[in-house]
Amino acid sequence: MIGASREALVAGRQNLESLTDSTSVDAAKLAEELTAVTAVLDREVSLRRVLTDPSRSGQDKAQLVTSLLTGQVSGEAVDLVSGLVRSRWSGSRDLVDATEELAAYAEIIAADKAGALDDVEDELFRFGRVVSGSHELRAALTEPKAGAVAKAGLIGKLLGGRANAGTVRLVTALVNVPRGRSLEQGLESYSKLAAARRGRVVALVTTAVPLSDTQKERLSGALARMYGRQVHLNIDVDPEVVGGVRVQIGDEIINGTVSSRLEGARQSLEG
Repeated sequence: MIGASREALVAGRQNLESLTDSTSVDAAKLAEELTAVTAVLDREVSLRRVLTDPSRSGQDKAQLVTSLLTGQVSGEAVDLVSGLVRSRWSGSRDLVDATEELAAYAEIIAADKAGALDDVEDELFRFGRVVSGSHELRAALTEPKAGAVAKAGLIGKLLGGRANAGTVRLVTALVNVPRGRSLEQGLESYSKLAAARRGRVVALVTTAVPLSDTQKERLSGALARMYGRQVHLNIDVDPEVVGGVRVQIGDEIINGTVSSRLEGARQSLEG
């Protein structure tokens, strides 16, 4: 997403954060409502074109949203979507993408307010690793002919009773309506939203042996000093990793090709 659409999304996220700062707003319910709005916008091509038509005034489009959604969703959801359509968009599908992202972000906010964001981040990461390691499971979750009920049932068997309810809702939404994304891409986008909520970055750390809690704290601190921000660690164990540790943040990989930074990371593990 670029240009006007990117600016509109940033404004929408700020509006969502302001709304959910109130303790009276149920962020999880808001996430569910925004997911429903996303489905409507994704299905109704003519509607989203009207709502992103630059020749129509923002107020006119906001009034249309109000007339369509009032009584169907909460006032907070109406306000958020009305704010989105007042903005300018580079393309009509960007409005759908933004509404979907705000739905996921509302779920992240709900987890954060409940003190469960760390758990949700870790569960999403672990679920992604389980899916990546099982061709059969991945096929079952991505089979277009499989119904939403069947997929939800499978997710319930995998995560029900073992994962946070927010994790289950996020995974279910992604599996049922991938909108052109792979499972891995969708889960990574959730990870980035969680990191954004905390004002930190996410590091994928691969080590030859499991890390102790003390080593995790040292490594996180060393990376935070490198990047000037808090760093959340998603950790994998691979006995064959070169040098004993490999760190990936975004597109940057810290390994033997960046020896000085790798040495700093390794020393943090050794104390």
